[in-house]
Amino acid sequence: MAVYIINAEGKALGRVANEAASVLRGKNTPAYRRDRISSTMVRIENAGKLRIDPRKLRGKTYARYSGYPGGLKFETLESLSSRRGISEAVRRAVYGMLPNNHSRARLMKQLSVTS
Repeated sequence: MAVYIINAEGKALGRVANEAASVLRGKNTPAYRRDRISSTMVRIENAGKLRIDPRKLRGKTYARYSGYPGGLKFETLESLSSRRGISEAVRRAVYGMLPNNHSRARLMKQLSVTS
């Protein structure tokens, strides 16, 4: 199993997430097939040194729904990163860029993010 390392220092969140999602899908290999899961592990290093604009910290929101009436909650990127760490924001960005099917959960297991 190959390991692909992405250094996130000084890069934008979306650019790092896009590169990670592309490699997880296997699009960087010549034997790419959309119905096959790549065996490449992706490790994102220096996630704490990402370049994030202060307006995005306050403006980007994440929503979650409990299933009950009035249970829709919103959280900003700033509060998410202080509560769970910036690596959680990177995970959610990559998660949103992967296909919405059964392979998404298996691909997310091949991702590791370190601060």
